[in-house]
Amino acid sequence: MLHVIIGIAVWLAALVPWALGIESPPHNSTYYNPILPGFHPDPSCIFVSEWNETFFCASSSFNAFPGIPLHASKDLHNWKLIGHVLNRQEQLPRLAETNRSTSGIWAPTLRYNDGTFWLVTTLVDDDLPEEDALRWDNIIFKSDDPFDSSAWSEAIHFVFEGYDTSPVWDVDGKTYIVGAHAWRIFPGILLAEADFTTGEVGPWEGIWNGTGGAAPEGPHIYLQDSWYYILAAEGGTGLEHMVTMARSKTIHGPYEANSANPVLTNTNTTNYFQTVGHADLFQDGSGNWWGVALSTRSGPEYLYYPMGRETVMVPVTWRIDEFPIWSPLNGEMSGWPLPFNTLAIDGPGPLISEGDEIDFEPGSVLPSHFTYWRFPIPESYTISAPGYPSTLRLDPSKLNLTALNGNYAGPNGQTFIGRRQQHTLFTYSVDMIFSPESLEEEAGISIFLTQNHHLDLGVVMLPASSSTIAFPSVDSNIPTNSSELVPQLRFRGISYVAVPDEIVMPIPRGWVKKALRLEIKAHNMTHYSFSAGPADALSEMRTILDVSNSVVSWGFTGVILGIYCTSNGYEQNTPAYFSKWRYIPQGQFRN
Repeated sequence: MLHVIIGIAVWLAALVPWALGIESPPHNSTYYNPILPGFHPDPSCIFVSEWNETFFCASSSFNAFPGIPLHASKDLHNWKLIGHVLNRQEQLPRLAETNRSTSGIWAPTLRYNDGTFWLVTTLVDDDLPEEDALRWDNIIFKSDDPFDSSAWSEAIHFVFEGYDTSPVWDVDGKTYIVGAHAWRIFPGILLAEADFTTGEVGPWEGIWNGTGGAAPEGPHIYLQDSWYYILAAEGGTGLEHMVTMARSKTIHGPYEANSANPVLTNTNTTNYFQTVGHADLFQDGSGNWWGVALSTRSGPEYLYYPMGRETVMVPVTWRIDEFPIWSPLNGEMSGWPLPFNTLAIDGPGPLISEGDEIDFEPGSVLPSHFTYWRFPIPESYTISAPGYPSTLRLDPSKLNLTALNGNYAGPNGQTFIGRRQQHTLFTYSVDMIFSPESLEEEAGISIFLTQNHHLDLGVVMLPASSSTIAFPSVDSNIPTNSSELVPQLRFRGISYVAVPDEIVMPIPRGWVKKALRLEIKAHNMTHYSFSAGPADALSEMRTILDVSNSVVSWGFTGVILGIYCTSNGYEQNTPAYFSKWRYIPQGQFRN
């Protein structure tokens, strides 16, 4: 009887955290990809037992700021944004100068050693010629507290004509950097001894050229069972992307390729998850191995993937003296037993699966997951400005979202702020008060991928004769053959593929100078809809158009949903006031 009572007591004690909503009993081994949905490419993940048994993942950010988002999890299921490695302009001023939408922060590697977190990455100016060494600015950040963004150091620079750099600590105490050489000059994985605190590096030596796939890159080195294993990506970051491995008894090589290469790829399959590559390996607290990689949810057609390259995870089996075996990637996965399910994660950001209900209350700050394109002008964003409580005021930038040439924006920036699209199906909406007075003053909402790939719906001051259609099902009672300036709704977009023609429609007189509700909805895997109407009469909302998401399925980044305010090149200063920011997740497609 005593044994029964003791057993019940132990069982109840184990359930207390679950009953309090802190933890739940261990899950089975089932989880779902992507683990970091939306614009989170080139993942690098670690497990740090000294930091309360926590997993950390970093990902690329290109021209987005704050840059290099850092997520944490205790259970490999619930991931929370805990900050950004690049969070102050003085850390890396050159980000303001990058030209082209494929420039910025590429492929970070996150590591923990002897009480310090290290982040090694490359700031790429993709507009410079391949042979120009200034194209590659390789940098190191360090921190003693990943939950405090201000603890991340300013950049320590080192010289390397390449990218995707990764730190290595050898058993003899020496430290190295491994990286991918600029492959259009010559492809290969290079290694050099390095001082992480000063940026001094020794001579670079080639240690592996990959298996013959294009652009061997994204290298990491792991010491396991007296073998040095090198992990790399090959094939480019499209449909030929793959993960390959080789090993050597010395860090300098020669490296022998795994006969089972590629160890992970979905090339030449019909799987919904494609472009799988750029991987990293880590162990959990039970000693089980996991692999993370990037992938796009596009299927082999590779047409509709507005969230871009996302972070996925697979179980890995790594037996003594053997190459690791990676499980095939799918949307629903089964693998090693997962840790206790818990939401007890520090940090300011939301959980990755959460939506937004943000009202910009007086005294509040902008949420940590809000994103700019390059460095913002802080004075252009004001929460609860005088006379406009519970709003976010945007002061206009002279440049619009396309800016100077679809690639560059100069030092004065663009007034735009948004959040990543992280669900296949969603509704995003804001209320806006905007009373333009001069030609081309504009404010609205955007599906923003890059400066040369975005779709915008805004209120803009234009001649009445600019109208192309009347507002749907509403008597606008506004002449359309006049040069009189009137506020109009305008849809327009830019992309490397065909976009719908520009739409200009007069705002009904009864709606002028009133709050408008602007809305973007993804109602299937291929199309968005834009809608508008009076905020105080939602029954009058009208769909302006449906548009294919193929026009924002391109390149290295993923869609950011947000708001903007611009004078479109004129010297004007009418602000816009936004409120009731909502992002409602409504579905995630995984197959």
